[in-house]
Amino acid sequence: MKEKKFKMAKTLRLIATDRQRTNILRNWEQKTIAYLVQKVPSWISSDGLTAIGFFGNIMVASSFVMGAFLNRYWLLLSLLGFLINWVGDSLDGRLAYYRNRPRKWYGFSLDVTVDWIGTFLIGLGYTIYAPGWWKYAGFFFVVLYGWEMVTAQLRYKIGGKYSIDSGIFGPTEVRILLATIITVEVFIPGSLQYLATVACIILLVSNIIETRNLLYLADERDKADRRIKEKEYKKKQIENA
Repeated sequence: MKEKKFKMAKTLRLIATDRQRTNILRNWEQKTIAYLVQKVPSWISSDGLTAIGFFGNIMVASSFVMGAFLNRYWLLLSLLGFLINWVGDSLDGRLAYYRNRPRKWYGFSLDVTVDWIGTFLIGLGYTIYAPGWWKYAGFFFVVLYGWEMVTAQLRYKIGGKYSIDSGIFGPTEVRILLATIITVEVFIPGSLQYLATVACIILLVSNIIETRNLLYLADERDKADRRIKEKEYKKKQIENA
């Protein structure tokens, strides 16, 4: 029992490397990831998990298309898609750290690119399913989620700490929110467009708050850089006196 606890604690430290989490489900999620990375077969690589996660996004996008042209019950396929996406997207980078084979900048670049393409495909699938002007909710969701991604990258550049969360919301919370909205649509047809609009409003408010925090962080960074330059300038003046 002690050995298992020690191994879990060690794994938690490894998977937390270079990443700061603030989302609501972080404790449960981190423990689950720490458990799963220990069970991933040796023949599955981090890139393989990225591909698995991307396949999950394709399933979600496809569920909208099949829901539009076949039967709305095909929307339930998205639940499996979100789960597969969570497994691949959450474990790919953490597996590399667990196996002590991290490729920090390669993994970062690949992850952001694949996530963006996946988000675009889901938004496209929604626009195929949604009627009339409601299609624009899918467009705005893609834009707002892209805004969240940009904020995360800027926060990493300015603060030096990488966080994939926007306040208390992270990718996992967004997946759960979308899965819930889609499930309600299956049993209450027509609810999707209203709930999707509400989701966009929530994401908008979250982005505004996080952007404000980002600008505060950037301003503090500018002040710190200015103080350093002033000290260097005074030091040079003393040396040249």
